[in-house]
Amino acid sequence: MPDGILPPTETTEPELAADTTEGRLVRHVRRNLVLWSGGTTLLVLLVLAVALYVAVASSLANSATAQLDSRLNQVRSSLTGQRPDPDDTSPYGFIFGGGGSGTIALAVDDGGNVLAPRGFHVPPGLPDMSGVAAARARGRDVRTTSLTSQAFGPGGATTSVATPVRILTEDVAVTGGPTYAVQVIGDRVAEQRTLDTMLIVLVVGGGLVVLVAFGFGTIYARRALVPIRESLAAQRVALRRQREFAADASHELRTPLTVIRSSVDYLERHRDEPVAQVGSALEDIDDEVSHMTAIVEDLLLLARSDSGAVALEHVPVDLGDVAADGASAMGKPATDRGVHVFVDPQPAVVAGDPARLRQLVMILVDNAIRHSPIDGRVGVAVRASVGGASLVVEDDGPGIRPEDMPHVFERFYRAPGAPGGGTGLGLAIAQWIVERHGGRIEVANRAEGGARFVVSLPATGGAV
Repeated sequence: MPDGILPPTETTEPELAADTTEGRLVRHVRRNLVLWSGGTTLLVLLVLAVALYVAVASSLANSATAQLDSRLNQVRSSLTGQRPDPDDTSPYGFIFGGGGSGTIALAVDDGGNVLAPRGFHVPPGLPDMSGVAAARARGRDVRTTSLTSQAFGPGGATTSVATPVRILTEDVAVTGGPTYAVQVIGDRVAEQRTLDTMLIVLVVGGGLVVLVAFGFGTIYARRALVPIRESLAAQRVALRRQREFAADASHELRTPLTVIRSSVDYLERHRDEPVAQVGSALEDIDDEVSHMTAIVEDLLLLARSDSGAVALEHVPVDLGDVAADGASAMGKPATDRGVHVFVDPQPAVVAGDPARLRQLVMILVDNAIRHSPIDGRVGVAVRASVGGASLVVEDDGPGIRPEDMPHVFERFYRAPGAPGGGTGLGLAIAQWIVERHGGRIEVANRAEGGARFVVSLPATGGAV
């Protein structure tokens, strides 16, 4: 049976409130991380998308404007009589090939008359007189607009089709003659289609990237918050254990203090009586002071072990000799309870602290004695194993209930019906000693009845 004092406490309302508060805090932080991740990605994508769109649109516009300038130069040469190409007899209207391929060129004189090739049908909306006015005012004008034309559909139905165009208008003065407003119109359908396609790609692709960023942000936020959740949980557990430790220690110390207080009151009421007649009170005080001293020493040891202030030796030691010595030291308590202790040690050398290993044996044997019936048997065995040694302490008591098994090594834990007399910290100290030696301690019920504690220690030690 476990050595302790109180059953495990259930989760209290303050702890539930802390869980709720911490849960809200973690969710809030996770949501902010996801929003920052997705928002930052969205902002970067917007900046890049706008920069890319503006750069491409500017590049296409400059290229198209350069094409219009090429055609305008042809018209200017024709008007001023400086045609570089003598075969260029028709600079106006729509042309194929050359630097101005796919453009329409018109000239408007001061009277508003349009110069165009004979038989050339000027498209509706041309020339753009607002562009002509702007060019005459500023010398040059470049603008984008749409030309509306009629398209014939099935059954003779007509529909209006808007064609995006870029119009370059520039004033050209002819020496000794009138001033013409030369207007060159370029089709922007391919350019606009390219920009629209790029815009769709940027919007759809950016949306997908943002969704992926939110997804990965959620995953990474959960992973990033794992240490925080673990830290909060560890702090909550530490706080709960601290409260339980203080409550359990107070409870454990209250009983001997009560006995001492009542014994002192008894002595005060009988201060004139001989010591022989009040001997039981003195014995009670002595027993309880010894009990309190043991508790305080165990508490001090655990407190120092938690802070890492306890240093252990690492010297070669025969675990069999240590077990025999520690078990023999428990002879009187075993005799007082009518329990027989049998030791079967075999040579097994490990690296460790002889004093702490002896304390480990005494704790396990004392625990077995207190849980053994009268005329019961406690067995202590040491065996060498591959790479180390094992210590087995078993009794033929009632054993450990399954629901108590996970709490055996908890500080101050006591199962219902557990015998008194211990400090409630023995098995916790035993576990600490084993862990500091780099070993492990396990407990199980024997098939024939009773409990069995098995300690496995490495031959080279492993304590830190």
